[in-house]
Formats: sequence, C-alpha cells, structure tokens
Amino acid sequence: MKIEQIYTGCLAQGAYYIESEGEVAIIDPLREVDNYIAIAKDNKATIKYIFETHFHADFVSGHITLSEKTGAPIVYGPTAAPKFDAIIATDGQVFQLGKITITALHTPGHTMESTTYLVKDENGKDHAIFSGDTLFLGDVGRPDLAQKAADMTMEDLAGLSFDSLRNKIMPLADDVIVYPGHGAGSACGKNMMKETVDTLGNQKQMNYALRADMTREEFIEEVTDGLLPPPSYFPLNVQMNKEGYENIDTVIKKGSNALSPEEFETAANTTEALILDVRHQSEFIKGHIPRSIFIGLQGGFAPWVGALIQDVKQPLLLVVEPGKEKEAITRLSRVGFDNTIGYLEGGIDAWKASGKEMDTLDSISAEEFRRRLETDDIPVYDVRKEGEFIAGHIDIAKSTPLDFLNDYLGEFPKEEPFYVHCAGGYRSVIAASILKSRGIHNLVDVAGGMGAIKKAGIPTTDFVCPTTLNK
Repeated sequence: MKIEQIYTGCLAQGAYYIESEGEVAIIDPLREVDNYIAIAKDNKATIKYIFETHFHADFVSGHITLSEKTGAPIVYGPTAAPKFDAIIATDGQVFQLGKITITALHTPGHTMESTTYLVKDENGKDHAIFSGDTLFLGDVGRPDLAQKAADMTMEDLAGLSFDSLRNKIMPLADDVIVYPGHGAGSACGKNMMKETVDTLGNQKQMNYALRADMTREEFIEEVTDGLLPPPSYFPLNVQMNKEGYENIDTVIKKGSNALSPEEFETAANTTEALILDVRHQSEFIKGHIPRSIFIGLQGGFAPWVGALIQDVKQPLLLVVEPGKEKEAITRLSRVGFDNTIGYLEGGIDAWKASGKEMDTLDSISAEEFRRRLETDDIPVYDVRKEGEFIAGHIDIAKSTPLDFLNDYLGEFPKEEPFYVHCAGGYRSVIAASILKSRGIHNLVDVAGGMGAIKKAGIPTTDFVCPTTLNK
C-alpha cells in the first residue's frame, strides 16, 4: 500500500493518492489533475476511484475532469445529489482497491453529505482515515457552511458533528492515522494545527473537540463560538462542485490571451474586467497600473482572491511577471475564477515603455514610521485578522481586518495621511490597492508590517494568547 499526501499550501488543502496492487484511488483532487495521472502512469497503475469527502466550499475540486480523463467513477457519501454521474455510497459501503479496502463512513456535521473514508490494510486492520472537513488536526469542520442547503441551523449541524465523531471516528484505535482535508490557514476551521498528519490517539488527547468528558451541549457551544462569516465565494464553489464546471485546459487556453498595452487598455476600458496585479508587493509599490488591485502570487493568493473579489464570474485582466501567466490562471481556477480574459504581454515593463499612465504606492520603513509616531499624532490602521490584533497591536491602531475592509471604508480619513500595516507587508499592500481603487490615495504603507514594527522598537500592547480566537 502506498499513500501520498499532495498538499497545496496556498489553499492549505490535502489531496491524497492511494495505491495497492496497481489500483489507485484519489481523494479530493485539485482542479488541475494531470499530476495524479502522471504519478499513476509512472507507477504503472490505473486510477480506479475518485473519492470526494463532501461538496467543497473553499476550492473547486478536480473530480469531474479527472473522471473524464480516466474513466474512473466519482464516489460521494450518502445524501449527496450531484448533477453528474457518481456513485452515492451507502454508510459502511466497502470499496476494494488491490489488496486493501476503503470504507465509506457517513459523518455529517460539516455538511450533510460529509463522509470519512477508512482504509484497511490487506489484513483487514484499520490503517488510516481520510477525514475531509469532518476532523482536522486540532479542530473540526465549521458547521455553518451548509445550513441553508440542509435547511438546518449551525447548532443542528454541530450536534450531528458531535454524533459523527463519537460514533464513527473516536471508537477507532489510537494508532489509526488521520489525513485531514485542510491544515492551518484554511477558512473551513478556526484552530487548526500546522501539522498535516497525526494519529487519532494524539488527536484524542489534544483536540478540544474530542474530549472524552465533553457533553453534546458543550461541543455545540465551543464549535460554534467565534465563527467569522465565511468568505462570499464559498457558495459559488459549492455550486460548481455540485453542478459541474468547464475543463481547466479550456480555462487556461482562454486566459492565456497575450494583450499588447494598447489591447490591454482597450479591454480594461470596454469591458467590466478588473485589473489584477499578481507580482510581488515590492514591485507593485514601485509602479502599477492605476486602479489595479494587488494580490500577489507569493502569498495566500487564491483564498484572498475569493474573499475579496467574491464573484467567480468577474472578468479579470492580469498583470503578471513574464513566465508566471499559466500559474496565475491555474491558481485562480482552483477557487472558481475561470473568467481570465487575458494578460499584459511583456508585463509592467511593456506598459511603462508604451508611455501609459502609472501609479505608485507611498510606503515607508518601520524606522521612519517610528519617527513619525514620536513626533505626530497620526492615524494607524491594522488590517490583520481580529485574533492577531487582540494578541498584540500598536496602542493607537484601529482594527480594520482586510477580510472585511469594505465595511470600514467610511472610517478612513478623507484628506490627512493615514498609515496601514499588517503582519509582514503583503496584506497591507492588498488593502492599499483596494483603497486606492476606490479613490482613497492619502494612505501610507508600513513596509514589513508588525514584524518590522517590533524590530524598530515601536511599543505594542501586551501579548494575549490567541489560542481560542479565530486565526
């Protein structure tokens, strides 16, 4: 038996390749599927099944494309009702894969169709579970994402999650390996560990949601406490996963439309396309197309696109470092943004050479920021998450989390300069680009964020442990 976790840091998502005796199962594949096909081919193996733990909200799975390319059936758990052909497994149904078996354990709670897959070795011993969003390391899946579809409250779903964990997962042996659907950084939970593999025994010891003495009422209260609203693009991703989507090869071909500066400008002026600049923030600061939005490839790119742009059908024009065009289009498609209509050929250098209008972002070092704090009463805005802010911040700073920046637009000064910062400099430039696109130009970015601020000796509030806060 061979098990390979294929982890994608941008999405904090784990897909899985399982092989036995030349037969392969793929669990929760990413949108781009050629990698799984290549691994199977290299191993002289055949993909037999594609297992989906649930209808994902935070990314578009590759199940449909992988099935089209390999002929392997898609398997969902009980109550799933996709708009395409699939095997809807019954609770406890066993699938043979070479010398091993995969058993579908219906574990509703995160969603009604959520299913955990239990792998037994050739001797019939429980070996591992692929828990999707039912059980994370250090947490469990949030129960508020499917409540409209299931016509249930999040408290109802949390109660089902309690039952699923106690009746289906916790009775398994401590040496069973847990392979979760996500790790730290995903919006599908609130307190996940950075590790991506663990034993069930260790999770029983340290995961707050698996406490043996926990009552159903206590579980519901703790699991639902402190949940921030889910990103707006989540329901649209669920719809695509449930109803189908365009082949990613077609999406990439359509988006790989090289546009000269003149063609790019015309497209921006004659369509409703948003100009998305995905270069490094330091390059965006030095010069960018006016009213373009920055979300850099090197950070949590796809989730931030989903959270901030929201509408997956929004037409996009890309400003990208030459050679990174396919990567950008592919990563956008992972969260359902399939409507890239072209990119700036030659990148920002071509735009400059054409003599077209440029804009810059006022950015200062943390040391300069410290000097200004010492001499002036200046407004400061912290765009980190609420939990980060509570854990420690500049005393005079106001919390305006990037996730909900539009809710704070009326709070920023109209004329006097104000200062924005985050943890490391990535999110503050995103925030600055959004503000500038809305006509707010009297802002100054603090380069390096809180990390640089602390190094510069700027006082911050006492640390408050954020363990119980949303991350």
